[in-house]
Amino acid sequence: MKSLPRLPEFLRAAGQLTGLAAWQTGRLFRRATRAALEAVQEVLRAEVEKGNLQQVREFLAGKALPAVRALLLERMATRLLVRLGLRGALASNVVGWVLPFVVEQLLKVAQKSGVFDKVRDHTTVQEALRRLEELKQVAWKRLSPDHGTGAELLPDGTPLPPQLSA
Repeated sequence: MKSLPRLPEFLRAAGQLTGLAAWQTGRLFRRATRAALEAVQEVLRAEVEKGNLQQVREFLAGKALPAVRALLLERMATRLLVRLGLRGALASNVVGWVLPFVVEQLLKVAQKSGVFDKVRDHTTVQEALRRLEELKQVAWKRLSPDHGTGAELLPDGTPLPPQLSA
């Protein structure tokens, strides 16, 4: 299994130059990965709506033709650039690092969850779009886990502990 490289130098340097602490740059990373995941979803959703369900299925299975894969990745990169609102070399560096990471995680989640079989069984556009939305939510949980915060949603009217009620 291939190990992931450490944090790119430009991202670490950008955090230091702006005076951000590690937890604050984590927030920026989550924002960039969220934007990348949204860009990927938009492109895949648009292809399904155009009637290219077979190409989306092959892309998610990793069996797409190189030209199709390059075209989809180019569209995803363009949408991500627009979403991030960055310019120049920083934008291309962020896109070049974040987009492949998000696509790789999305493909891993798709393989584990059996999306290919579900999409193959249900060939309607609405069902395929619903499956893509489920895939996005599962991929986001993998990209941004919430470990050990202990946060929980309380029902309305639950009395607060004494230290929080003041």
